[in-house]
Order: sequence, then C-alpha cells, then structure tokens
Amino acid sequence: MIHTPMREFYVAGLVLAGGQARRMGGADKGLQPFRGRALIEWVLERLEPQVDEIVINANQNLERYLAYGYPVLRDRISGFAGPLAGLHAALAQTRCDLVVTVPCDSPFLPADLVRRLLLELQARDAPAAFAKTASRSHPVFAACRTSLVDQLGRFLESGGRKADEWYAMLEAVGVGFDDQEQAFRNVNTLEELRELEQDWRVRG
Repeated sequence: MIHTPMREFYVAGLVLAGGQARRMGGADKGLQPFRGRALIEWVLERLEPQVDEIVINANQNLERYLAYGYPVLRDRISGFAGPLAGLHAALAQTRCDLVVTVPCDSPFLPADLVRRLLLELQARDAPAAFAKTASRSHPVFAACRTSLVDQLGRFLESGGRKADEWYAMLEAVGVGFDDQEQAFRNVNTLEELRELEQDWRVRG
C-alpha cells in the first residue's frame, strides 16, 4: 500500500517485456545480459520496493519470465500491439487501484518513480500520469487508474497504438524528473546495450 497525503493506494507494478524487439534482431530485450544479470532483473530490483505487487507482460519466452516468481500476462490484443496492450492486460486483471508501468530495458529507473507519479496524479485528480524530462516525455513510465481498462480497450480496438495519443485524449499529467534524466536511459539495440555496459565500466 502506497501512502500519499490524502489517501492510500494499492499499486501493481507492470514490467513491459511484450515487444518483438525488432531493432535488436528479435532478441528478447528483458533477457539480455547487463552487468552479469538479465536487464529485467535490474528493473525488478528497482521496482519491487515501490509497489504492492508485480506482474510481467511478455508474449514470448514465458517460462523464463515465470522463473522470476511473478505472474506473467500475455497481451489480450493480438499482433504485438505495443506497450498499451500490456497495460490493458494488467488493468483487466489486477485488483489494485493503479497500475504503474516500466519497460524491461531501463535498469536505472528512479527509486522514487511511483511515489512521484502518484503524488501528481492525486494532486491533479488525473486519470493517468507519465514521466517527463526537459528533453522528452517517457510514456512507458506511467501510472494509470484501473478504471481506464474499458476506455483503453476501445482505443486499442479502434487501431490506436501510441501512448502519447491516448494520454492526450485522457488529459494525463506529465511529471517532471529533470533531476534524474539518466534514470530513463533504455536499450533498443545490441549496440546501445554494449554502450551502456561500457559507460557503467568507465563510471565504476
């Protein structure tokens, strides 16, 4: 249970690992090694203390993801419909008040991500909140009320796929994380993964 100044929320943390990773040649991003562990292991370690429960969204390598000890949800919308399809699956299943999404390829996500998203969502009485920095928005780092499940389902069934477009329809709020811009660094190619590993070695 997450405590905010006005109320308490039960929060499910959703790790998004359901994509096809085309830019990585089809390699499953969440299972790629980084600093001796799979990328998703770093994400789980950062997210777990911030939420009441964790679920993983995956559409391949299900047994390997199940080995981490958390429920694994497949998309309910066919055709690898993107991160919103993973969110939809979690909203449809969880009994929590909110679902907070993070990608499987951002090992340094903020340790205070959930609390800051929830504080702004509550203060603005918003249906959803997403992270942003000075340079860009980060729509896969977001908190969404579970009551949005039917609305999201209709958006996906109509062919909608872009999180930014859906958030604009909802009038979701952006939450600034300018103080932690590097925490949102993610991996889209094997080359980027090698660069991230090298950067860590230099800094270490």
